[in-house]
Amino acid sequence: MCGRTACALGADRIRRACVYRDNHGRTRQPEWRDADKYSPSYNKNPQSNSPVLVSRRHFEKDADSSERVLAAMRWGLVPAWFREADPSKMQYKTSNCCSETMMEKPSYKGPLVKGRRCVVLADGFYEWQQHNGKKQPYFIYFPQPKQEMADGKDDDEEWKGWRLLTMAGIFDCWEPPDGGDALYTYTIITVDASKGLSDIHNRMPAILDGDEAVRKWLDFTEVSTQEALRLIHSTENIAFHPVSTIVNNSRNNTPECLAPIGLGPKTETKVSTSSKMMLDWVKNKSPKKEEGDLPRWSSQFIQIAAPKRTSAGLMHQWLKKEEGDPCAKKPKTQ
Repeated sequence: MCGRTACALGADRIRRACVYRDNHGRTRQPEWRDADKYSPSYNKNPQSNSPVLVSRRHFEKDADSSERVLAAMRWGLVPAWFREADPSKMQYKTSNCCSETMMEKPSYKGPLVKGRRCVVLADGFYEWQQHNGKKQPYFIYFPQPKQEMADGKDDDEEWKGWRLLTMAGIFDCWEPPDGGDALYTYTIITVDASKGLSDIHNRMPAILDGDEAVRKWLDFTEVSTQEALRLIHSTENIAFHPVSTIVNNSRNNTPECLAPIGLGPKTETKVSTSSKMMLDWVKNKSPKKEEGDLPRWSSQFIQIAAPKRTSAGLMHQWLKKEEGDPCAKKPKTQ
């Protein structure tokens, strides 16, 4: 599952961090919609607004579907068919959707069939490991380049800052029955955890690793639902480290939420040079003054392991059945 994320870059830096090439090979930066609704945070929880990437075609019918738009959407999908006047009255959680059953549930299948695929952006996400009755939080993110990262200000076409985590999501547009502004919301697709993460939790977000995967997931006119679903699987290309339990309270919004810690009073944790730089940043910087900045570090906690049979295999079975393979078995629902 994924119940808490961090996204501390300011709106303009997020836009520059999402530079891409369209179908014509042109270097582009996505334009923002309602950027004022997005607020950077080291500790985002469901119901808050987060930045997501979507195809421009969703907002402009004649637009090139390969063009991308940044939108601030609320975390927790409210299906278009929900008829209550207050969306907070939904009686079930939709912050995550299970990849194995999402094509069986109207809340998710409907938007998927319509091509409402989005990419949820974050610095990383938090997960809690249960051990001896206690919960230890971890921060999980893409491995970062070993070289010192620039601040992203020197070249608008080449982002050299933090590599954002790109998670596959589904969005929908809900309109109040009595009229009013439309509400855009999303859910994060989850899969079986990779072997490296399985000791922390049995589920993880479906991470789109690389711009080609992001392109295919977003371009709903060129890439069918069945083809896009092949991108939904776990990945071992992640890094993580333990963090303080201050992140347990979503009202705590400080850089300390991200800072790596050592576990156990008798354990000596070797801190890399880049980790020391990040810890110095946490100590000396004010998140209110530097909300567009993000700590930089590489983690000694990166886990690389051989892949295991996960929900990706079940998804492939489902796809084979959809394509007419009589030998394929339908994945078990959860």
